[in-house]
Amino acid sequence: MDLVLFTLGFICMIVGILGSFLPVLPGLSSCWVGLLLLHLTKAVENNYWLLGITLLLTIIITVLDYVIPAKGTKKFGGSSYGVWGTNIGLIVGILAPIPFGVIIGPFIGALAGELIYDSKNHKRAFKAATGSLLGFLASSFINFLFCIIYFGIFLHTTWEYRNILF
Repeated sequence: MDLVLFTLGFICMIVGILGSFLPVLPGLSSCWVGLLLLHLTKAVENNYWLLGITLLLTIIITVLDYVIPAKGTKKFGGSSYGVWGTNIGLIVGILAPIPFGVIIGPFIGALAGELIYDSKNHKRAFKAATGSLLGFLASSFINFLFCIIYFGIFLHTTWEYRNILF
């Protein structure tokens, strides 16, 4: 049973790393489930502090995934219309069956929101939409970074208990 849990945990780690770039796959939450599965094996001692801290970080970063693109819009001079457009575009981009919808959605949403706010200032609208895109890319990078850290914890724990697991 330990080998099955380890294998499922490893698969969750790979899915999580891929999910930090591909929005259709769960990213950091999948990596956390991989850590949980590893710690559910009889071979690995339960480290509730590690699981608790990584769960808290996963929740915080998941919330920030939705906040950072909106803050990027605001930082680049966007109005509340652009922020709302970013959030609506992000939701539509996730649900839309188009390639890169989660990247295109917030950009187009922020652009549309800013153009609704001031249809004559295309430069400002494009700048705010660029802020939304940069916010999304920053969020994806943070997600990827923490997925790699979680994978490192997974590998370190596996290496530490390799004689018992295998």
